[in-house]
Amino acid sequence: MPKLGMEPKRRAALVSAVIDEIGETRSLDVTVAQIARRAGMSSGLAHHYFGSKEQMLIAAMRFILAEFSAHVRTELASAQDPRARLDAIIRANFAAHVFDPRKTSAWLSFYALAQSNPHAAHLMQLYQKRLRSNLLFDLRQLTARPVPIAESLAALIDGVYLRAALNETGNRETAAAQVSDALDMFLRAQR
Repeated sequence: MPKLGMEPKRRAALVSAVIDEIGETRSLDVTVAQIARRAGMSSGLAHHYFGSKEQMLIAAMRFILAEFSAHVRTELASAQDPRARLDAIIRANFAAHVFDPRKTSAWLSFYALAQSNPHAAHLMQLYQKRLRSNLLFDLRQLTARPVPIAESLAALIDGVYLRAALNETGNRETAAAQVSDALDMFLRAQR
């Protein structure tokens, strides 16, 4: 008879194991057996909770995105004006928890998975739409042409993040400052 209340704990352990395993191998070439072993359970139990490795990867990405969204909300809560809110969004994208090497590996693997898995692609689209929406909300108060700036900022955030994440000596504060400086240039150009 299954133990009541264990499912959420086991699912959480598997999600954490996915992040750890991808972080260690820096690849999607991990097996359900490796993930299950790291979580302290059998492959059969892992399959019972998620069905497939891809579903485990997507659950891990949902966890990372939820954690990221909470951090964005926290940053935004303390911002007093539209420009400060934009800096809060930028800071959240370069926060320490985002640069955790395990999560960085998971993000990079997720980008690859989104190319071939419709569920992962959908999650990636949600993340991108949310980022764009957050940027547009405040840019509309600062400029008459917010859309091109939002699109450029979103591309810069992703690009600068990837460069900093792939560079072992990358500095997240410098990366955030680069995007914030670009925002200042975009806004000046619009005046």
